[in-house]
Amino acid sequence: MRISEETKGVYVIAATPFADDGALDLASTDSMVDFYLNCGVDGLTILGVMGEAPKLTQEESVTFLTRVLDRVAGRAGVIVGVSNPGLDNLARLAQTAMDKGAAGIMVAPMAGLNTEAKVLGYYDQVCKALGPDVPLVYQDYPQTTGVPVSVQTLNTLIDRHPQLVMLKHEESPGLAKITALRQSAEQEGRRRVSILIGNSGLHYPQELARGVDGAMTGFAYPEMLVEVYRLHAAGKRDAAEDLFDAYLPLVRHEQQPGIGLALRKEVLKRRGAIASAKLRAPGPSLTPEDQAELTRLIERVERRLSSLGMAA
Repeated sequence: MRISEETKGVYVIAATPFADDGALDLASTDSMVDFYLNCGVDGLTILGVMGEAPKLTQEESVTFLTRVLDRVAGRAGVIVGVSNPGLDNLARLAQTAMDKGAAGIMVAPMAGLNTEAKVLGYYDQVCKALGPDVPLVYQDYPQTTGVPVSVQTLNTLIDRHPQLVMLKHEESPGLAKITALRQSAEQEGRRRVSILIGNSGLHYPQELARGVDGAMTGFAYPEMLVEVYRLHAAGKRDAAEDLFDAYLPLVRHEQQPGIGLALRKEVLKRRGAIASAKLRAPGPSLTPEDQAELTRLIERVERRLSSLGMAA
């Protein structure tokens, strides 16, 4: 199940379930994994930014990734986020994940890499620490990391490190960057890597049209991401966009900075995937107004789907 340059489809960014007291909820971890797989995803990505990874201890991270991998039991690929300021900690968690059956690991550039030469040097160190056999995902999310990176630098990384097999593309605006990466691979004979997009899929149909291979994001209706990809791959672009447009109010609502994860977890709770919508502190809680607003949005999306002859 290891990822490669050929990986396609939907790798949903998984939440990390907590009980109301803030403890890891392993029973909800099982039900959440089952929920995602029943939605038809090709894989899961755990311990990412939206998985509240920085709020977990190293021991909790290992406990959680072990539980997820045991529950998945080879039915899908699992990518593990291992970003950490300490390379030893990063490499240790990555090795543990791979030993337990992960499909690959994801690393975002460390904060403070204020030149692209430093980015190149950092990933030289990361790849050396990981070893050449560990498949690597570069998370390009400058809105959060504060580290923008050019197409030229990404291509240099791709040329230098064969284990870099996937780009998680989250720069916004970023459509031109996708086109430039795909054109450089085609016109310059460069290795073509898998590109999966994030940002809740805000521009998903357009990104698919630009040549990405699917999505790696955490929308609470992952079956939509799966079906849009399937329709697009079948050449039914208008049908794919119609379906995406029906869900767009919820996609946009979940993408709000600060409160987005609280909304996503609430929807996952309502759908039976997890028992509690708890975020670890610091993190927001939804007000009664937030809850009512979310209910109305869900009802409107369901009516829109019904008018299109689709089911939520």
